[in-house]
Amino acid sequence: MVYQLVKGDTSPQIKATLTRSDDGSVVNCGGGTVVLKFRATGTTTVLFTLTAFDVGTNLADGIAIFAFSGTQLNLAEGYYEGEIQVTQSSGVIETSYKLLVFYVREDF
Repeated sequence: MVYQLVKGDTSPQIKATLTRSDDGSVVNCGGGTVVLKFRATGTTTVLFTLTAFDVGTNLADGIAIFAFSGTQLNLAEGYYEGEIQVTQSSGVIETSYKLLVFYVREDF
């Protein structure tokens, strides 16, 4: 799946449901922090990091919602990738193996 974004937009959101690959159960992130690291495909430099909203029980239910803001999407048209990382309240870090793929297109 490719997430499609438009250059210059200041409020698109991405919703991810974090589940275990072995049994499909949700990853309880309650009390922890979930971030999305964003970079251009083929590079190693992280352009920015988004922190998931912690509203109600969404993180405990394995739901991470990330919002782009400000000038974050003032990027060249092309492919980008994201990595989701969970830091539990105990300090344990889990990183999703699968990268998210984004395509940023020019605005009209």
